[in-house]
Amino acid sequence: MHIRPVPFDHPDAVKLNDQVQAEYGIRYGDDGDATPLDAADFRPPNGLYLIAYDALGTPVASGGWRSQDENGEGNEDGDAELKRMYVIEQMRGRGLARQVLAALEEDARAAGRTRMVLETGAKQPEAVALYTSSGYEPCGKFGYYRFHELSLCYAKAL
Repeated sequence: MHIRPVPFDHPDAVKLNDQVQAEYGIRYGDDGDATPLDAADFRPPNGLYLIAYDALGTPVASGGWRSQDENGEGNEDGDAELKRMYVIEQMRGRGLARQVLAALEEDARAAGRTRMVLETGAKQPEAVALYTSSGYEPCGKFGYYRFHELSLCYAKAL
């Protein structure tokens, strides 16, 4: 696998984002994650978006982080918010998400962020297992879905 940074609006990023949104729609019976995101959110040094490519150059996994500070939605100064972690179905179970997650944590730490936070959902047990096995612990709810009963929020000190 080759993991490389790309803009959030790069065609491969858009393709994987469309796929993860479709999966969210199936799991939750809606149109996917409605959290407002902008390509600028993921531009260094205030964020980063990564795609993992297989040996043939096919995009197979993605994830990004964006800076968040105290904002009235539950974030704290120094937060790096994890967004759009995704591995295509046929490549799951190979540790790709863990590799992308580690690279994102390292980059956020280098950028001076002090805590990685994420919001996932109760209908994503694979995501919960990844994060809890990677040292994330439940935290106060934050962000767009902070009042939704299926929302689960986790944090890890960087």
